[in-house]
Amino acid sequence: MDDRAATDVSHARVAIGPPQQALGRGLPQQALGRGLPQQALGRGLPQQALGRGPREFSLEYDWIAPERATSPLLVFLHEGLGSVALWRDWPRQLCNAGGFRGLVYSRPGYGRSTPRPREEKWPVDFMHTQAREVLPAFLRAVEVDASSEPPWLIGHSDGASIALIHTAAFPERVAGLVVLAPHVFVEDISIESIGRARETYLTTNLKTKLARYHSDPDSAFWGWNDVWLDPAFRNWNIEDLLPAITRPVLAVQGEDDEYGTMAQLNSIARHVPDARLLKLAACGHSPHRDQPQRVIEAALDFIARQPQRRTSE
Repeated sequence: MDDRAATDVSHARVAIGPPQQALGRGLPQQALGRGLPQQALGRGLPQQALGRGPREFSLEYDWIAPERATSPLLVFLHEGLGSVALWRDWPRQLCNAGGFRGLVYSRPGYGRSTPRPREEKWPVDFMHTQAREVLPAFLRAVEVDASSEPPWLIGHSDGASIALIHTAAFPERVAGLVVLAPHVFVEDISIESIGRARETYLTTNLKTKLARYHSDPDSAFWGWNDVWLDPAFRNWNIEDLLPAITRPVLAVQGEDDEYGTMAQLNSIARHVPDARLLKLAACGHSPHRDQPQRVIEAALDFIARQPQRRTSE
């Protein structure tokens, strides 16, 4: 993984819920079945896979050092415009520094995974669906037994929020978390910056740049941008879930983050029983890019301090 477009990664078939439990709550049934072009439904997937019954996605993923079979596994969850390729080489650097295995994947709508149908708008609780349905189904599809060998979750931005929601729901399936620039509620600064991102996408070559990392950049951008700017999303808040997180959490944020303030980390500190904070000066919304070595060192130290969990507790 680096600055290239990901073309040599693997793909897993993942099926979840009926459509109303998947990414497209509120869509008419026909919007998820016949009547959409094949490319909108997901390359290589039968059209009926996104119609009635379970909904199927093809998710791209990449293993890091799978030969380290006895080492802890780190699962990386990307940001709102991220993908396997947009992590670049940082996951590999972290895994090599700690002797870990790594697993990086692109959520539906991103990278080389099944694109979002054009008519589909993500619901306010899309991150809950990703955390409680898509991530568990993906781990099963790639034969990760999280019950007997819980992985560490390394999440950035929306991916950090998804990691928190997942751990609140399934604490026994997670060893611990490192969350970078997490969102636990919506702030004015987030909405303002995402609004500016919309103008940038409409008036510059940002779409062309994102096309290096996403098969369908409109799928990635508008899925993320539309839901965050939906007035109903202003009330999105997961603080009531945080006390259920019984695993250790390292929460990292830059003081110059344009998408959130330290109120996010302070909330985690108040609500999560075992949380450690790292607040970085001269750092924006992507600590692993702005201060990669500092974040690697903090993550290694934090993980090393925790007991290794390899069997169900």
